[in-house]
Formats: sequence, C-alpha cells, structure tokens
Amino acid sequence: MAQTTPSIGQQILALWQRLSPWPGGRYLFGLILNKAVPYTGTIKPAVCELRPGFARIEMADRRRVRNHLNSVHAIALLNLGEAATGLALLTGMPPGVRGIITGLSMEYFKKARGRLSAGCTATLPSVKGDVEHEVIAEITDKAGDVVARCTAKWRLGLIP
Repeated sequence: MAQTTPSIGQQILALWQRLSPWPGGRYLFGLILNKAVPYTGTIKPAVCELRPGFARIEMADRRRVRNHLNSVHAIALLNLGEAATGLALLTGMPPGVRGIITGLSMEYFKKARGRLSAGCTATLPSVKGDVEHEVIAEITDKAGDVVARCTAKWRLGLIP
C-alpha cells in the first residue's frame, strides 16, 4: 500500500515554510524543534535556511556550551552538525522512506568560538531497500573558517 501521509521531513519543511516568512516565525520554529528534539534543544539551534536537501543552522557561543579551554565543547559541535545533517536529509526524503542515524564522527580543525554555522547539502540515493548513506555538515565560525566537519551515517529504508 502506498504511503499517503507526509514524511516527517515533509512535515518539518511544511512547518518551516509556514512559519519562517513571518516576524518571529523562525524563532517559533526553533522553539518547536527544541521541544520535539530535546537534546538538540540544549544548544538552542537557530535554523536560518531550510529547503529539501539543504539546511543551515546557527548556534550562539554561550557559557553553557563551553569547555574548560574557553571554546565551544566538542559534543555541542557534534550536536550542531548532527542537527544540520538530519534536517537536510529528512527534508529531502520522499514519502515512504525513513532514516535513522547509525554512526557519527567528527573532525576538529580549530577551537570554535563565537557564533557558529553548520551547513549541509544532502543528496538522497535511490532507496529500494535498506541502504547506508553518509551526509556531511561543515561548521564554520564568523570568519568563515571551517572549525569542524561532522559525518553522519544514516540507514535509509522503505517504510513497511
């Protein structure tokens, strides 16, 4: 039987498209995202751009996400990268396809300080059964320097 309800990614995208043009709409979208995904909410991500297969999310440098080296904590960066890969991939998936992360890795290039931005472009392979797919998000600082790169391994499959 064919899938008739929108995928979670399509629902997220529809909510973004409905809210983002309005004053305070992006902020409201962020609150909803933080409530829906509580752990991601700990970094208070601000979604700046979202379209099928693409996400750009920013995170403020605040005391709560810092480490003892006076920079943004490695796991806060991983959280930001994972959120970017998830939003980019999920919004690009057609109905009838589901995905779950099976692995995360991170490369760190320099101390992360100041407002940070994670950008991700996700392409979707042909899904006719279970398939492994990697998605990469780059995290940059205000100067545009890449401070970290997140690689998320996703298992994609058809919804039974």
